[in-house]
Amino acid sequence: MERVLALEFVRITEAAALAAGRLMGRGDKEAADQAAVDAMREVFDTVQINGTVVIGEGEMDEAPMLYIGEQLGCAAGPCVDVAVDPLEGTNLVARGLPNALSVLAVAPRGCLLHAPDIYMEKIAVGARAKGCIDLDASVCSNLKAVARALDKDVRDVTAIILDRPRHARIIEEIRAAGARVKLISDGDVSAAIATALEDTGVDILFGAGGAPEGVIAAAALKCLGGELQGRLKPDGEDEIVRVHRMGLKDINKVLSLDDLVVGDDVIFAATGITDGDMLRGVRYRGQTAVTHSLVMRSLTGTIRNITATHFLDKKPRYVTRRQPCRPEKRDEKDAWENIAQQETL
Repeated sequence: MERVLALEFVRITEAAALAAGRLMGRGDKEAADQAAVDAMREVFDTVQINGTVVIGEGEMDEAPMLYIGEQLGCAAGPCVDVAVDPLEGTNLVARGLPNALSVLAVAPRGCLLHAPDIYMEKIAVGARAKGCIDLDASVCSNLKAVARALDKDVRDVTAIILDRPRHARIIEEIRAAGARVKLISDGDVSAAIATALEDTGVDILFGAGGAPEGVIAAAALKCLGGELQGRLKPDGEDEIVRVHRMGLKDINKVLSLDDLVVGDDVIFAATGITDGDMLRGVRYRGQTAVTHSLVMRSLTGTIRNITATHFLDKKPRYVTRRQPCRPEKRDEKDAWENIAQQETL
């Protein structure tokens, strides 16, 4: 992939964040998510890629969300897999809580796992503890291994985990081991990434969350030199069939970072919507807005923090009114391209 694409991908997450940010704290997670989806999709279609959504917000018949199998980009440029979460933490935005993001990951075709929308058991750490974790080991053993790698006492290790009833046993084991616990209400992509960023104070992630989010987090951790292991947790025969349909034959396999993201060339981009451990949220200042984004590429190891000022009167399509739903069929693309040409991005 051309390195110039990194900035193009940031423009996409910025647009989604600007669109969803207006709805922070309004209590309508569906409207916030739709605003992010619409803005992200329209900017995607200006980028010189031939992209296919492999991690999205549903199957083809669930449009107008960004569905699995949807084609993105101008059909020119490299053929790539696209993993998107236009609004990671819909409840967070609706309630005005921290750590809501707009995120995406892009890699050459065939390099991102086509994970179904089911649960995935996960464990993740940053670069300093890479190679020390084991999804099949006990919580206590993993905490001790991470403590050794970080030259810490176990009681100074901080584990982050979604606050869910299904995690009650893991939380008890973390506490019994003497480690610190950081509970989060939503958004385990940002939680996994936090393990690889020194200033967050987070050392390890445990627990089960969405499998699509696991692939996106794995892309970010590959850029940061961290590690994520996952195992799919299908619930019932229908989900098992979905797993097999997507080409995953061994349901019980522990998926490594290289299983989730193949190769050394993945680009990850994220823009903050609400303030969080990793990124600041959108700031509105009269007729301008300020966004804070992160863009990384695994091939070069480059990590860029980008603060951008946007003039809202020049981007009314994304920040002042809700977007119309995109037609479900790609053969109506010409009509949308005509609309896009009427307004600059």
